[in-house]
Amino acid sequence: MDYSLTEEQRAWQLKARKFAEEELRPISLKRDRHADPRETFDWDIIKKGSKLGFRTAVVAKEWGGHGIDYVTQALVMAELAKGDSPIAKTFSQCWKWSHLIAAVCNQEQQERFLKLFVADDTYLLGHAGTEPNGNSDNRMPPEEDPKSGYRLRAERKGDEWILNGEKCFVANGGVARLFFVNTRTNSNVSVKEGTTTFLVPIDTPGFRIGKVFNKSGWRFYQNAELIFENARVPHANLVGEVNGGFNLRRGSARPFGDFELGANALGICDAAVEMAMHHAQTKWPDGRYFIDNQTIQLKLSEMGMLTEALRSFVMRVAAEGDTKIGHYAGNAIFLQNFATDVIQRVTALNMDIHGGAGVVTMDAGAEKLVRDAVIWTHLAGDSVQRMKAVRKH
Repeated sequence: MDYSLTEEQRAWQLKARKFAEEELRPISLKRDRHADPRETFDWDIIKKGSKLGFRTAVVAKEWGGHGIDYVTQALVMAELAKGDSPIAKTFSQCWKWSHLIAAVCNQEQQERFLKLFVADDTYLLGHAGTEPNGNSDNRMPPEEDPKSGYRLRAERKGDEWILNGEKCFVANGGVARLFFVNTRTNSNVSVKEGTTTFLVPIDTPGFRIGKVFNKSGWRFYQNAELIFENARVPHANLVGEVNGGFNLRRGSARPFGDFELGANALGICDAAVEMAMHHAQTKWPDGRYFIDNQTIQLKLSEMGMLTEALRSFVMRVAAEGDTKIGHYAGNAIFLQNFATDVIQRVTALNMDIHGGAGVVTMDAGAEKLVRDAVIWTHLAGDSVQRMKAVRKH
């Protein structure tokens, strides 16, 4: 595959790099240190990034977005994540769901919601799938088992649907203005046959934000409970067909999250390699440089090797998504799993190098990368993803 960049792709990459260096890095550790998870968030940085197009990057140009391709998306995500991974994810989370609005919503819904999204720099998007009693069984549900899967109920009353139940660990929870919400509209059949999806604005009567979760890593990125107590959602907000929600995310929309996580992990690995190399240029107490030590050299080489392998995989999957050549869906899942392994190793090696004098020092930057990286082990069900990948090939 030809991985040479166009002028437009290079321009997006450089714009993201400049924003990451000048705006994200200076606030990254400060936002991470807030004890209250709600206080880690910063609307000013969202507004600044929005004005540069990082929130609406994948929206088609005819809707007022930028319509960037997968290769450009990979470049932007990696550069932003190098500055701060959870801030990058806050922006790219909107790519996933703005893409879905364009892909599966009817024209009236697109007119109503995409225009609002593009016009408002604070308009973030989210998806409510995970519930307290299940997530993996929503991804690979047991066949013909009506007891598994979503439990948030939706019942039709005239021109409205009444939603009762809760979601948890919802991405952009507490800050998003609009959510895709998966509900159970038929509890007598499997989740594949009884799921219906709705667009639910934050000001919906009976809908409120509950707990905002206090995570060890990705602290800027908000994850919260969504609580529905006789929430009234207009029938006009139903996405697709009743009981047809399980299969909405088909085609390129479904594996985007796996590709997204791979590109974001690449940014963290780039930051770790840069940090480790900089630290290796410092001196030991006896006047020698860290980088002259063979153990340090081996660790730096392994970090570089794994990061470049991840970069190649990210760009290959991005190119497959753009050209429709290859196994984009299956490889995107493999990419997410490979990224999970690589990011743990690279950030751990960086932490080791920062303890090169014999003591693992609490270097704030290296330690934050380790905490952000551990999030990958909990994203999207690692073992479930591996089984899904085999089915995609």
